[in-house]
Amino acid sequence: MKTSLICASLIGSAAAFAPSPSHSKVSIALNAEKDDKMSKALPFAPRPKMLDGSMAGDVGFDPFGFAGADKDSLNNMREAEIKHARLAMLAVVGWPLAELWDKKIAAFLGLQDALTSSGASPSLLNGGLEKIEPEYWAIVLALAAIFENESKCEKEEKGKDYVVGDCGFDPLNFFPEDKVAQLEMQTKEIKHGRIAMMAILGFAVQEALYRIPVVAETPAFFQPIF
Repeated sequence: MKTSLICASLIGSAAAFAPSPSHSKVSIALNAEKDDKMSKALPFAPRPKMLDGSMAGDVGFDPFGFAGADKDSLNNMREAEIKHARLAMLAVVGWPLAELWDKKIAAFLGLQDALTSSGASPSLLNGGLEKIEPEYWAIVLALAAIFENESKCEKEEKGKDYVVGDCGFDPLNFFPEDKVAQLEMQTKEIKHGRIAMMAILGFAVQEALYRIPVVAETPAFFQPIF
């Protein structure tokens, strides 16, 4: 009997120090609310007001406040980001391919190559842009105008259903029908685009500093290993 009473008293004492379920739930809710207000990219900094995680690739990173103070400003900046990302993805492929193949293609066609004296791609920092024919720039501007016009038409036609960055161009039907799959595809695109923007900046700065084509500076990435 004494043993039973002692065990009961010990259990009661232990229960007194155990956290109550209601307190645990409140604590978890408060922590979740706190985490929701913090940036995923910078956990020590508060999440920017407009970046609530609903956009593809949004991890609460906007240290300079580019997102703006309203939804329209945020959508405009996302539109610009996607367009720059797509251009960067094209450029980050075209830049090294030009350094690898431009001379061979130009020689085959009996034309002058467009590379600099060091064999680097022409750019504002490398020079050599004077070698580019005016017709090329006219074609580039015409294509840009076409895509801008298509994007504007899509935005006016779809209204609130407009997907930021949609210019009506998907010949291979990569964009899925399912909403979850669409968000995944958009996230992949914006992440690859951000990496490409950093990469093309790296190409330009590296060649400007060292005056060596990136394909020669880092041949392991661009030359056959066999």
